[in-house]
Amino acid sequence: MPVNLAPPKPEDLLPVRGIALGVAEAGVRKAERKDLLVMRLAEGASVAGVFTQNRFCAAPVLICKENLALGRPVRALLVNTGNANAGTGEDGLARARRTCTELAQLLACDGSQILPFSTGVIMEPLPADRIVAALPRALADCREDNWIGAATAIMTTDTVPKACSRRLSLGGKSVTVTGIAKGAGMIHPDMATMLGFVATDAAVSPAVLQHMLVGAAARSFNRITVDGDTSTNDSFMLIATGAAGTPTISGEHHPDYAVLAGAVADVAVWLAQAIIRDGEGATKFITVQVEGGKSEEECARVAYAIAHSPLVKTAFFASDPNLGRLLCAIGYAGIPDLDVGRVQLHLGDVLVARDGGRNPAYREEDGQRVMQQSDITVRVELGRGKAETTVWTCDLSHDYVSINADYRS
Repeated sequence: MPVNLAPPKPEDLLPVRGIALGVAEAGVRKAERKDLLVMRLAEGASVAGVFTQNRFCAAPVLICKENLALGRPVRALLVNTGNANAGTGEDGLARARRTCTELAQLLACDGSQILPFSTGVIMEPLPADRIVAALPRALADCREDNWIGAATAIMTTDTVPKACSRRLSLGGKSVTVTGIAKGAGMIHPDMATMLGFVATDAAVSPAVLQHMLVGAAARSFNRITVDGDTSTNDSFMLIATGAAGTPTISGEHHPDYAVLAGAVADVAVWLAQAIIRDGEGATKFITVQVEGGKSEEECARVAYAIAHSPLVKTAFFASDPNLGRLLCAIGYAGIPDLDVGRVQLHLGDVLVARDGGRNPAYREEDGQRVMQQSDITVRVELGRGKAETTVWTCDLSHDYVSINADYRS
C-alpha cells in the first residue's frame, strides 16, 4: 500500500489541448494488461527532455536524444512497459527504430519525429512485433481525456497510477498543466525519474522549454531516492502544445515564464513525491531537509547519505529511534571540514543532537513517537552557511526484498 497516496480521480485530470493519448494491450511481458501508450501531439508542439546519466542507457534513450537533436517537429511519443530494451546493443536499437518507423507510417510522418520510451526488465529483447501489431489499437483509443489510462499503462511495480493537474491563467487565457509518471524501484535519478511526462497547452519556445524542464527536474525528480539505483531508462519530458492560444514564452524574462514554470515544477514535485510514497515496499515517507550548508551541493551530499543508508532506512521501517545511524551518515557524507559541534539534528519536532552529541533533553519516547508516524521529517542544520536542499525517500522493508527477488518470476 502506498504511503498516504490515493489513486487519482479521472475527473481531476484535466485534458491538455493538442495532446491525445491512446493505450492498448500489446502483451509485451504479461497478457491482458494495458502496456502500450501513444501520445499524439498537435503540429507545432515544443518538446524538451532530460535523460538518465547511466552509461548503459537504454536504446530508446539513445534514439530520443538523436531525434530531439535533429530539431524536427515531434509528432508522437511511444511508450511500452514490461521491457526496458536496455543492455540490448545494436539489436535493441534496431527494434526500437522499427517501432518508431511503423508508428510514423500510420501518422504519415518520419520515424525521426517519434520519441520512444521503454521500462521494465533489462537485457531482454524488445518484442517489436507485438508492439507494432498493437499500434492501430492504441491510435484508435487516442483522446484528450485519457490521462488516467495513460498513467495506468506505463506502470510496472507501481501499485497506483501517478497523475495530477493544475490550471492557471496566462494573459487572461486558461492554461492547463497535466503530468503522469511511473516508478517505484530503481529510483535514484541523475536527472529525473524512470518515466515522467508533463504537458501544457501554453506556447513556449523549445530552448525556453528545455530551461524550464531542467529547473523543474532539479527541484523534483533529482531530489528523490528509493534505493540509490539510477535506472538505465530515466526520462522526463515536457511538452508545450500552444493550443491555448497564449503568446509564446520566448525568454526567461517573459511575464508569464515564472507563473508557468512554477506550475510545471509544482506538478513535477507532486509526481516525484508520489513515486516515493509508492516506493517498493514503502511504509514511511521521509523528508530529509539539510540547512546551513556552504553550498546546495554539500547539503545534497548529506541528505543523500541519510536517504541511502540501509541502516537508517531499516530503522525507520522498524520505528526504532536508533538515531546514531543518522549522525553516522552525516559524518561520512564527504564534508572533510565539517564542525560536528555546530551540527543540530531534528527528528520531527524533537531536537536529537547538538554540540557534537546527544541533546541532554532528548528522551527515547519522543523519538519513538515520531518514528511511528507514516510521514516523517529529518532536519539537519550544518551551521556552515545559508544553502539548503530537500530530498525525499522512504524506508526499506521486507517487501522491498520480496518484490525485487520475484520481479522476473
